[in-house]
Amino acid sequence: MRQASYGFEASKLDVKVAKARFYPSLSLEAGVGYESFNVVHLLDTPESLLYNVAGNLTAPLLNRAAIKADYRAANAMQIQAVFNFERTLLLAFTEVVNYLRMVENLAAQFERQTVQVETLEQATETSNILYRSARADYMEVLMTRRDSLEAEMELIETRKQQMQARVGIYRALGGGWRREPAA
Repeated sequence: MRQASYGFEASKLDVKVAKARFYPSLSLEAGVGYESFNVVHLLDTPESLLYNVAGNLTAPLLNRAAIKADYRAANAMQIQAVFNFERTLLLAFTEVVNYLRMVENLAAQFERQTVQVETLEQATETSNILYRSARADYMEVLMTRRDSLEAEMELIETRKQQMQARVGIYRALGGGWRREPAA
């Protein structure tokens, strides 16, 4: 999000710079002219002061087509930065909503699995009672115990997924996730 925002801000500044190139400019340069007290040398060579000033003042007029092209390119880059920012914003929003839905769905699944585990624990107790009273064989006790353990494992896995989804929400909201530099 920050990167897209900074890109958008940079593109706005690029447009301002391109717009500023339409205006004449004055600049002081190191090679202004000859070190002489003779006035004739001010008009002798292109490196002289008057030619530099005249060049800086007339450059926007002479390079108008190139400056317009740069301005249009900067505008196009700004539009692209706006689209990139909007796309990033939409993706971030979608990611957060998806994680929130995942947390809700996993909470409902956790509740159902909790009821299932409790029911299977009661079934295990019942099969033990039936085994002790010789109404069931030991295989039935083992099968109900296996089903109960599998349900408990699924419950633990669902809880793990819930925690991971919460961490995902935290990360999607920009929650201080810093990667350590590679050694």
